[in-house]
Parts: sequence; C-alpha cells; structure tokens
Amino acid sequence: MRGNRKKSNAVLAALVCAGVTGLAGCGESAPEQPFGGRSADEIAARAIEATKDAESVRLAGTAHQRGSSVAVDFRVDEQDNCVGTMSGQGAAAEVRQTGRTVYLKGNEMFWRSALQGRPGTDKTIAQLQGKWVKSAPGQAAGTQGMCDKQAALAAMDGDKSERKGMRKGATTTVEGKEALALHKRQPGGEKLTLYVATQGEPYVLKATTQGGKTPGELLFTDYNEKVDVAEPPAGQVVDPATVAMNR
Repeated sequence: MRGNRKKSNAVLAALVCAGVTGLAGCGESAPEQPFGGRSADEIAARAIEATKDAESVRLAGTAHQRGSSVAVDFRVDEQDNCVGTMSGQGAAAEVRQTGRTVYLKGNEMFWRSALQGRPGTDKTIAQLQGKWVKSAPGQAAGTQGMCDKQAALAAMDGDKSERKGMRKGATTTVEGKEALALHKRQPGGEKLTLYVATQGEPYVLKATTQGGKTPGELLFTDYNEKVDVAEPPAGQVVDPATVAMNR
C-alpha cells in the first residue's frame, strides 16, 4: 500500500509540473538573464569596447541644442573611409572621405552658415553650388569628429565616470535586435540610456540623452559592413584655395 502511495505522489507531481506554466522548478532552471550576473557598469564598459573594436559602423540620429536640431547619417570604418549626410535648419551637406581626402558638397544655407558672413560670401557660394570641395580631414566645415570612427565614439568613452552608477532596465528590441537598456541619471536631471545587444558581440545599438542641454538619439547599425566611397568626378571638384583667390 505504501508503495502505491509513493507512485501516486510521483504521478501527481508529474501532472502538476506538466500543467503549470510560468513557474520555476519542476526540474527546469529559470531563464538565463542577459550577461549573467554582470553589473550594469560592467556591461556598459564591454559594450563601449566592442563598439570601438568593430571594423565599421553606421551612426544615424539627431541632436538638439539651443532650440535647433542637427541630423546625421554616416558610415565610417577603421581605414578612414566615410560617407554620409548632415542637415539642420535648412542647411544640408553630403560628405565623402577616402584615405586622407575629404569631399564636401553643401547647399546654399550650409555654406552661408559655414562662411558666417565673410566678405565675398555670395560670390564664393556661387562658385560652390553643385560642387564638391576637396580638403584634408579635420578641415572640412562641420565634419569634425564624424569621419573619424574613434573620434566619433570618443564622446561615449571620454569621461568613464559617466558609465559609473548605471542600472539595468528592461530588455527591448532595437532595429529588430534584442537589447538590454542601461540607464543613468545625471545630477542636472539628464538621463542617459545605452541599449546593448544581448546576442553576439555586445555592441551598442542605440544611445539616447533625455533632458539637459543637448538631448538626442543615435542609432548604431551595419556593424563590420564594407564602406564603399566613390570619389566625385574631377570636373565637379573644386580646391577651396582656388575659390578663395577668386573672391
């Protein structure tokens, strides 16, 4: 009789396990958490390092400052290849960089903003319309920090104290990929959030800043994809020094 009772108890336990869902136990382990027991600060540090080590990345987003906004969309790699666009307040420009040469083509509003009312501005703009201005990296107006992959990411890694005291948020989806949100509130009320890929390399998939003086959002996609840059036709390229001489 005792043996039958033990069998009945075992069968009952099996039926309970088969019929109940959403509970841990019954011989099954709880779902594995993203990044195991790593802290939010450790995950953020790994994510920044992985993003910096990637061969290439696409950076696209919008930043707001002093009532205006600037939208950027750049593809950049470790070999100084870069192609992208930037726009804001009616100004817009295309950028191409291959090796140590940058080509920039802006609309009239872009050049007016860049020249800031210098003498001969109207004549200069007339010569630049529809043309690509050739220059060295770092000298192209408004492109500083965009076509240098490490420089573009430096803002995320310059002050490591900003990654201290982060906390884990919910798991969500960014551009179809699962990501863990990491949050931090700054003393001034600014909220920083990093969305880190939970599968494969722990790349940053999105970074947002809410509140503060420079709110914005930046998406990180197309990791390790080839960045193809075509040099503009020679007839459409102008030397800024030549334009300056003809003012």
